[in-house]
Amino acid sequence: MDQETLEAENDVTEDQESYEEEDETDAKPDRKGRFFLFGGKKKDGKFQNKEQSAESHYRIVSPPAFQYKMSHRRVGKCIIINNKNFDERTGMNVRNGTDRDAGELHKCFKSLGFDVKVYNDQTCNNMERVLRNASEEDHSDSSCFACVLLSHGEEGMIYGTDGAMPIKNVTTLFRGDMCKSLVGKPKLFFIQACRGSEFDEGIQTDSGPSNDTTETDANPSQRIPVEADFLFAYSTVPGYYSWRNPGRGSWFVQALCDVFNEFGKQLEIMQILTRVNYMVATSFESWSEDPRFSEKKQIPCMVSMLTKELYFK
Repeated sequence: MDQETLEAENDVTEDQESYEEEDETDAKPDRKGRFFLFGGKKKDGKFQNKEQSAESHYRIVSPPAFQYKMSHRRVGKCIIINNKNFDERTGMNVRNGTDRDAGELHKCFKSLGFDVKVYNDQTCNNMERVLRNASEEDHSDSSCFACVLLSHGEEGMIYGTDGAMPIKNVTTLFRGDMCKSLVGKPKLFFIQACRGSEFDEGIQTDSGPSNDTTETDANPSQRIPVEADFLFAYSTVPGYYSWRNPGRGSWFVQALCDVFNEFGKQLEIMQILTRVNYMVATSFESWSEDPRFSEKKQIPCMVSMLTKELYFK
């Protein structure tokens, strides 16, 4: 990507500059010859909202067995890996705006009760080391675990400052057979990174109108899949760019923090992420002096292996 197309005008105020800076992608630049080859994919979908009648005198509540136990002494650890600067040989640009993301995420997860730790500019080996150490800790008194990866990426890959590595190198460290103290507990991964080099052109729409104290997190007599209880919240769908504004941060993280801050202690995690999807899909559109990068859209992607409902009440 030509660096000149990524610079905002210098003759505007600081506040204006944060809103007028061009949007960037978290992927390797200069993918020439591909910009005009990708069209948007149309997929119809509708949100259905069932509202209770004012005359209703009851509400449906899921039995405790269908909700994760969140009454441990600690909510859990949240690790944020914030990669901004990359070795020149990787061909990756500086991820301006990512420090804003990291700061907002730190406040967001702190307010949910997490013990948050931020690691900046980590190599692949360091990323794996940090998360391996976390997976080897005793999480017996924690209700869950969260990890946020902010970096460049490609499908199935995340970039350290020195190159790319498979995302599964770090996520598998928390599988049931690898991290026993998190068995039966939710393991949440939020990944802000590109997953390819396609653009979403968008499409115009038509306008229109348990109280059991002996409860455990996983029944020891029951076998569960080692891949169970994971949630992956990606900033974009496979194959596509993920957008970031140098002044305001990435679209996905902006929406994620906004929704968590307002509804994080009320709604179930999938409801929260569905609202994040809606916000990113409807409230953001790229702007650039280079028409190849203008008027593009984005939709986040959730991959859930959760076996219960998750509330941060």
